[in-house]
Parts: sequence; C-alpha cells; structure tokens
Amino acid sequence: MARAAKAPRVWQRMLSGRRLDLIDPSPVDVEIEDIAHGLARVARWNGQTKGPHAFSVAQHSLLVDAIALALQPDLSPQAQAMVLLHDAPEYVVGDMISPFKAVLGGDYKSVENRLLAAIHLRFGLPPTTPKPVALIAKQADKIAAWYEATVLAGFLREEADSFFGEPPRLTLKIGPHLQPQAAQVAQDAFLARFRAIDAALKA
Repeated sequence: MARAAKAPRVWQRMLSGRRLDLIDPSPVDVEIEDIAHGLARVARWNGQTKGPHAFSVAQHSLLVDAIALALQPDLSPQAQAMVLLHDAPEYVVGDMISPFKAVLGGDYKSVENRLLAAIHLRFGLPPTTPKPVALIAKQADKIAAWYEATVLAGFLREEADSFFGEPPRLTLKIGPHLQPQAAQVAQDAFLARFRAIDAALKA
C-alpha cells in the first residue's frame, strides 16, 4: 500500500522559538526581535550594493521612516509604526527584487499581505494600512529606492529617475543613512526605533 504524501512544511521556525505559518500567520507568533534579526540579515538589491556589508532591509526601513517624517513631520506614532514595518514580511519571505515579483504575480503579494496583517495586529495596528499612510510610505519608499539605486546599486541618475521618479529636495541628510552596517548594528538600530515608536503609542 502506497504511503500518503507528506504535507509540505509551510511554517518557519524563528530564533525566539516561534513557528510562523506562512499560509495562516498568527499574530501570536510574531515577535519584534525576530523581525529585527531577520530584516538586518536580508540584503536589499539582492546584495548587489557597494560597501563591506550588505545594505539590509532593516536599514532601508529606517531610511524610509526618516524620509516619511521629513515629508510629513506630524505623522502619528501609529502611522510611524506602519511606515517602519512596511517591509516587515520580508523577515520571513526575503526581499524579492521587483522583476522577480512581476514574474511570480499575485500569489506572492497575497502571502505578503497576510503576513503584514498578522504583524500589524500583533502590535495593535490596523490589519490593513490606511490609504493616507500607505501613500506616504510609498512616496518615502520610492525616494529611498532612488538614493539606494544611485549611491549603492550602480544605477545612473537617468535610470533611477525612470524607475522611481526624481526625488524632491529634502532637509534630511540622506548620506548617513546610506552607510551599509554590520547586521547586529542594523538590528539594534531597528529595535531601538521600533521601541521608541511603541513607547509613544502606549503613552
């Protein structure tokens, strides 16, 4: 008699001991320490960046957070949390470059959205990012991508303009945010920023 095929594993074990199910992620299995650890070790641009270290998604998230605040200084703590966590699902699924996402299509996005909803709920945020916050996060994300592309990833300015749009002038000094950091440094910085926002949320 043939043995039944074993169901594939659809969960990932985290260093915290949590097992996060990718099909049906539970907020109970989300820990900010796991997110920070993972994002600090996921490379932006598939690792094709200048410097002695990868430019991590944790650093990218902090850059987007800083740009969003430069664009809209009165962002609420709740909005700041959602901006900082805009790429948080990548601690599980990695940072798929845009061309590969286009090849995969909608299935990838649905997994990402379920993970983001679970992450939001874990930290007392709306499961879906409200449109005004999503718009400011997207704008800041595109500006961050332009600077990362031209400073770190070898894009010509004209190329970056065509993909991300020419960025507006900002009072924010971008340079310090574009220095690739060791994973532990980026992890600690991400955790510190999240905890500051979380303290403001609970105040």
